[in-house]
Amino acid sequence: MAKVAIVTGGSRGLGRAMVLRLGKMGYNVVMNYVSDSSGKECEKNLEELRKMGVDGIYIQADASTYEGCETVVKAAVEKFGDKIDVLVNNAGVSNNAEFYKQDHADYEWLIRVNLLSVMHMTRLVLPYMVEAKKGNIINISSIGGLMGVINQADYCATKSGIIGFTRALALEYASRNIRVNAICPGMIDTDILKGVNQDELNALAATIPLGKIGDPECIAGSMQYLIENDYTTGVYLTPNGGIHMP
Repeated sequence: MAKVAIVTGGSRGLGRAMVLRLGKMGYNVVMNYVSDSSGKECEKNLEELRKMGVDGIYIQADASTYEGCETVVKAAVEKFGDKIDVLVNNAGVSNNAEFYKQDHADYEWLIRVNLLSVMHMTRLVLPYMVEAKKGNIINISSIGGLMGVINQADYCATKSGIIGFTRALALEYASRNIRVNAICPGMIDTDILKGVNQDELNALAATIPLGKIGDPECIAGSMQYLIENDYTTGVYLTPNGGIHMP
């Protein structure tokens, strides 16, 4: 019987890379989406999963709300049974704005998406993992959770919060064979960079010691390592090309 994974924000970018890597690893994958365009991307992911011989579903649900997270978990259980092996909390957004110029609604929304979704999804999935006496939770933080980034104060706050949440949960659930880890990506080639001028991208890459912007596959590889290495919990991996060395 195939194992089951949930990936929030799994339609494109880092999420897509991790969804497809999970498929290659033999997992059935549950994805959520909000916009219609993201739903179409999830459909593409599902087609690829089925070509690999596994299955999946995608659900229109807003992970920034508890009700949306409930919808995702209920759909997963209805489709694949009451066993959830892996949870990847990947949903995330950025306001990219000077902090005092933001309306409070802007950073409250960001906190709901980036941090509260992680807490909600984890709260809802943990009972299944506790019952199974095993589980794997991977939280996608950011290099912004390790260092300051201009115009990203709210974003950095949530990503730091994810690291603290990860460490505390890892201690809390280690005795129940549930591992909790995080990934803190650096600059990765996703849709966010598609509109950036090539010269600007080259200049940005030149500031990275390895001299290049990362590929989403390196994040998928980090996820796979954290799933397969059963002696790793409470850590964060930070694939960032050497721009930050903790």
